[in-house]
Amino acid sequence: MSYRSGFIAIVGPPNVGKSTLLNSILGDKVAIVTAKPQTTRNRITGIYTTPEFQMVFMDTPGIHKTQTPLHKSMVESAKAALQEVDIVLLMIEIRRADDPEIRPIIGHLRKAGKPAVLAINKVDQGRKDQLLPIIDRYQKEYDFSAIVPISALRGINLGGLLEELKNLLPPGPQLFPGDMKTDQSEAFLVSEIIREKIYLYTREEVPYSCAVTVETMAEDPEKGLLSIRAKIHVETNSQKGILIGKGGSMIKKIGKEAREELEARFGVKIFLDLMVRVERNWSKNAKALRRLGY
Repeated sequence: MSYRSGFIAIVGPPNVGKSTLLNSILGDKVAIVTAKPQTTRNRITGIYTTPEFQMVFMDTPGIHKTQTPLHKSMVESAKAALQEVDIVLLMIEIRRADDPEIRPIIGHLRKAGKPAVLAINKVDQGRKDQLLPIIDRYQKEYDFSAIVPISALRGINLGGLLEELKNLLPPGPQLFPGDMKTDQSEAFLVSEIIREKIYLYTREEVPYSCAVTVETMAEDPEKGLLSIRAKIHVETNSQKGILIGKGGSMIKKIGKEAREELEARFGVKIFLDLMVRVERNWSKNAKALRRLGY
């Protein structure tokens, strides 16, 4: 069989550009991106198909030391992905090549025993003389099949990275339809885009204390309108106040930005109704975490 296919886990410390890389490879936004760490909470699947191969990427939450139930759930999800895939793509950042979170991840790689590629991201932001010593160090640290310098944001050397990954793909059939870029539901995509706007426009603990669930999505073909009702869960009344804002200004801004992006994505007019609900300590409650999708 000449066709190749397989699953690839994108792992690494928080905020090294895993979601940016996935979006850049696919040429489409399937994972939300912000400058704040721990933006990705769930495993996001991205599907890249060519006539010769199909790569099914899993964008995972950043692996880091944590004590909170929410972040433990995120990290366990990322660790589990190592056991489920054919190839592991470890991402680090050139300016944070000494991040203490990297070595434990390599320890998990050893346990998984899967073929692995190391991508050194944001090379456009680092000095050229930094690169060779980093490559040399990680060649000694682990038996990577390849070490590839890239810039996920600028698209630098993504072709080289894909070539190295293709060489590791096992023979196999196409696993998903060729025009499919993600297997995430529309409701999940909606909740993620709303959560992205919360991360972009609120500060301190508010983004990390928010979860979004989509209550209803109803289309009216005659009006060309998609009505979406979503709930934003926060942990305290003060967070609710910040999220709503003076005279409702913040929630209106979040709703407007999310609605405009969703209209562009779905190609229809959207009525977006956002509610804010206080659910105390949801991020520390196992039942609440499961109910909210974590």
